Amino acid sequence: WAIKRLLRSKANFVVLEGFLSELLFDDIKILEVLESESNKDDEKDKFNRVDIKVKNSKGEIIIVEVQFNDEVDFFQRVLYATSKTICEHLDEGDDYANVVKVISINILYFDLGEGKDYIYKGQTTFHGFHNKKILKLNTEQKEAFKKNYPDELFPEFYIIKVNNFDNVAKSSLDEWMYLLKNSAVKSSFKAKGIKEASKALDKMKMTKEERIAYDRYLDKNRSARSQYNTAIMKGERRGIK
Repeated sequence: WAIKRLLRSKANFVVLEGFLSELLFDDIKILEVLESESNKDDEKDKFNRVDIKVKNSKGEIIIVEVQFNDEVDFFQRVLYATSKTICEHLDEGDDYANVVKVISINILYFDLGEGKDYIYKGQTTFHGFHNKKILKLNTEQKEAFKKNYPDELFPEFYIIKVNNFDNVAKSSLDEWMYLLKNSAVKSSFKAKGIKEASKALDKMKMTKEERIAYDRYLDKNRSARSQYNTAIMKGERRGIK
């Protein structure tokens, strides 16, 4: 809950910029937070699919989602959200050359798929069927798009499995992983934006309205777990019968 509020705060661009810069190995500058029905703060919105949607200085759209509950079709959900974002940012009649680059970052507090690493990156590359070499853009395409490979035009996907992190920070990115897992920052950490994140966490004292929102958040999770456990019990009874 704290991590969601921290990353979604429009007053703390420096925090989100720091996290994204460390993850993407780039100096990320956020121009604006893009509003959509997917990133509403309304707790009643049960169709929330995106927590943060921003545009950076390169014109790329970055989607950041923080997800706690396990979902068997989460990969398809990520694909849908990315595809929908591409369509939303291509005006009717626009050339395909104007298709926006989307980066999907998914911070997960459940185990997705089989894999022991805590950060996975997915992108589209084209390999020769026979010679196995990677397809490059031609001269005209390189000049038009300022890119060298098709994967630089296609969406990128990041799966961050927070629970797999062993709490040993060996890099500046690991310092952010420590924060994501523990909602805390060690005094020795020096990653970009990490000090500002630490201050924001310290100052995150709940007002009456925030306490009500937090209680609603907990209640919603309890209700979801209850429905899940009820479905399990009913399924087991039917199976035994």
